[in-house]
Amino acid sequence: MTITRLEPGKRMSQAVKHNNTVYLAGQVASDPSGGIEQQTREVLAAIDRLLAEAGTSKSRLLSCQVILANMGDFAAMNSVYDAWIDPANPPARAAIEARLAAPGYKVEIIAVAALD
Repeated sequence: MTITRLEPGKRMSQAVKHNNTVYLAGQVASDPSGGIEQQTREVLAAIDRLLAEAGTSKSRLLSCQVILANMGDFAAMNSVYDAWIDPANPPARAAIEARLAAPGYKVEIIAVAALD
């Protein structure tokens, strides 16, 4: 059973492949000064990139955990998320409100996907 770590760093890897599953670290926007829609787009683009690097795609998502700094941003985040998600293959999902690592971050998404 091989474990492959993608983009490993001192503290964490951006993704870990094991068996037929890839686990993504929580993804945040590269520009924390943007609004919730912009940050959500950046996070989803990062997820797309990591899934592709792992050899899979959003159509193979098993679950997403959405963490919002303010649950008041839920509808705006969903407007971007709903346009991005594969409607034929929606993952299991949870959304919670929590303080994120830096004050400017508005959204963080953790994803798990099956490998092709």
